[in-house]
Formats: sequence, structure tokens, C-alpha cells
Amino acid sequence: MKPTDLIDLGPLAQIALLAAALATLPLVWLAWRHRGETTAQRLRALTLVTLFLTFDLVLFGAFTRLTDSGLGCPDWPGCYGNSSPFGAVHAITQAETAMPTGPVTHGKAWIEMIHRYLASGVGLLLAVGMVWSVLAVRRLTRSDPAQARLVSPGWAALTFVWVCLQGAFGALTVTMKLYPAIVTGHLLGGIGLLALLAVQTQRHAPQAPTLSATLRTAAWAVLGLVIVQVALGGWVSTNYAVLACQDVPTCQGQWWPAMDFDAGFTLKRGLGVQADGSALPFAALTAIHVVHRLGAILVLSALLLLAAALRKPAPRYAHGLFAIAALQTLTGLSNIVLGWPLLAAVVHTGGAAALVTLLAALLAHSRSAAHTPSHSPSAALSR
Repeated sequence: MKPTDLIDLGPLAQIALLAAALATLPLVWLAWRHRGETTAQRLRALTLVTLFLTFDLVLFGAFTRLTDSGLGCPDWPGCYGNSSPFGAVHAITQAETAMPTGPVTHGKAWIEMIHRYLASGVGLLLAVGMVWSVLAVRRLTRSDPAQARLVSPGWAALTFVWVCLQGAFGALTVTMKLYPAIVTGHLLGGIGLLALLAVQTQRHAPQAPTLSATLRTAAWAVLGLVIVQVALGGWVSTNYAVLACQDVPTCQGQWWPAMDFDAGFTLKRGLGVQADGSALPFAALTAIHVVHRLGAILVLSALLLLAAALRKPAPRYAHGLFAIAALQTLTGLSNIVLGWPLLAAVVHTGGAAALVTLLAALLAHSRSAAHTPSHSPSAALSR
């Protein structure tokens, strides 16, 4: 294909119709399952369903990346100018015949396009949520102001803008041939989308735990550490640096092997090459891996301390943090000692996504002790 063919909007209308069909299924189910409930309750249910589907999308995105299917269709948004691999059979067969183990095969094309279909469906659900929220606020402000305050059109609009930017990153992932910084940014965008949805599901949830100002500050700090660690993990994955160290606790039989931090953490470069176009040295991959490993120790320690502190004020969140910390430890070690198995790698990404979602939900759901009314049950118990 020519460079000018990397963006072909011809199949966009057909993909949009397919996305509408995919989005209709959960919308119909929600309309039936939550009939008779208030507008705010139905909007929260829509947000919860969208959160669940977005989490699945992040997992499938990890599967797409880890199976080297990111360029299964080397143009965007379709596949060789078609809305599905069915219409691109000849082009895919030619590419696969020329390079049987290359980036384009029939299987990889379907994986890549299914990921795009799912992403389009989630985007449409977010658009529905935004429009519904705006219309609901206009109607409820006149008839039921108390209910209107439970609807969050601003959050819904922000989330829709975010997913549009995420779609742009998805296009750049393909057109820039898996440029590591773009792929990592795409991963972070998906994780950020989960956090935004988690906040919206918890803003008016009942039985909010009360946390001290110190504990809330600690939770914010841990969330910041986790986001940095997720970015490092994405950098490891997109640069294929997982197997740079295949022993634990040492790396290549040494506590501090040869590492090239400058080359490893140069953002403006293509996959497997340095900024000048020369091959990326193995020492750079080692540096990427070791930094992520050291970050994992720091984040794990912070998570365990935070979970221990949350056992009384927010036991469900504490148990969730303990469980995810254990999962991430097991899958992280499995990736190293078992040679990066696909299942462990996908679950490891899912654990990172779940961790950010849980921490965002905790911060949105909890109240600060300084703002707890003196007549509240929690305040009475503390006297």
C-alpha cells in the first residue's frame, strides 16, 4: 500500500453501522432491566455497563498487541479499504504469502478489526450517555432539581472527548507502525477511560466510606505511582523488553547488568531502533525491564501499606487491593520465568487496569473526614 492509503475513510459508514448494532444490544437490555427506575439510576447503570465493556476492550487490546496483531490491517479504520477482512481476502493472502510470519495474516486481521469494532461500540455507548445526560439535565432541572443534580453531563462530555482522542491514538498506532510512545499512550488512554467511568459510577453511590485527609492523600499518591508503573509496563511491552531478564531476583545472572538508559528511554524513536535509525541495543531493553521491575517493588510496597490502612474504614477496597497486588505479583513473575505466556501477559494488563479503576473508584466514592457532618453516623461513632 502507498502511504497515502494509510487513512481510508471509505468503510467508516459501514463500521459505524456495525458499532450501532453492537451498542444496541446492551442498550435494549438496560431499557428492559432497569425499566421503572429514575433517570439517574438508569444513567448509572449505563455507565456501569460501559465500564465493564471498556475493561473487556482494554483486555482485548492487550491481546491484540501481544499477538502482534496491531498491524493485522495496515490501514485505518478499515482493512485494505474494506469494512471487514472478508472484503480484503485477496490483499491479506498476498501479504501473508509474501511474509507468512509477518504482521498481516488472516487471523491477525480479524483480531485487529474485532478490536476496532468493539472500540467503536464503546464509543457509541459513551456518545449515547453524553446526549442522554445533557437532555436529562435540561428536563429534570424544570421538573425535579434534586434528580438533576444526580446527573453529570460534564463528566459524560469529558469521557466522550477522551474516547475520541483515544480513537485518534488508535489510528496513529497503525499509521505510525506501532511507534512505541504512541502505543504506550494508547494503553494509558484506555486505562484513563476506565478511571473516568469508575468516578462516574461512584459519585452518588450510597454508603461512602469516610477516610482521613492523610489516608486520602496516601491513596492519591499510590494512584500516581500506579499510573507511572502502568506507563513503564506499557513501555516494556511495546518495546518487547519482557524477556531481557529471564531470571529472578537477578537479571542475566547479575544484580546490575549492563544497561543503556538513554537509548531505552528515548521516546522519539521507532520500534526497535534508536533516534538515528540504528538498531536498539540489548542493553536498552535491559534498562527498560529493570526500571519496571524496581518500580514494581515500590508500587507493591505502597499498595500493601495502603490496603492495610484501609482495612477498617474501607474493607472491601482493602481486600480488592490485596487481591490485585497478589495477582500482579504472580503474573509478573510468570511473564519472566515462563517466557512471557500470552495468558499471563493479558491478565497482567487486566490487573493494572483493575488497580487504577479500583483506586479511582475509592477516591470518588469516599468522603474526607474533614467534610463529614457532625450529625452523621460515622461522626457519632468516632466520638
